[in-house]
Amino acid sequence: QVQLVESGGGLVQTGGSLRLSCAASGRTFSTYNMGWFRQAPGKEREFVAAISRSGSSTHYVDSVKGRFTISRDNAKNMVFLQMNSLKPEDTAVYYCAADQTDYALDDYWGQGTQVTVSS
Repeated sequence: QVQLVESGGGLVQTGGSLRLSCAASGRTFSTYNMGWFRQAPGKEREFVAAISRSGSSTHYVDSVKGRFTISRDNAKNMVFLQMNSLKPEDTAVYYCAADQTDYALDDYWGQGTQVTVSS
């Protein structure tokens, strides 16, 4: 069982930055691919970024490439999402996710953290 707790969301102006953190419980964190999804009001949940177990491979949705960076610290059971040059369309609840098998990232989910970008 893995529990995921996100933090770091908030209100920021267009062009600003935020760093989301996700703390994972358990002693098998390094065996999970990790990622971030987001869901804006009235929209479906959208994949944002993913990182492999070792951190050597990362993947991003096109809309955040060059602006967002996913990273992880396996010694601390943490995964991060550095978000720069934020836009109003980035406004959403951001969820941390884990998957031990592949990049479906549907084994475990956090409760989410709100990110609001004002124009």
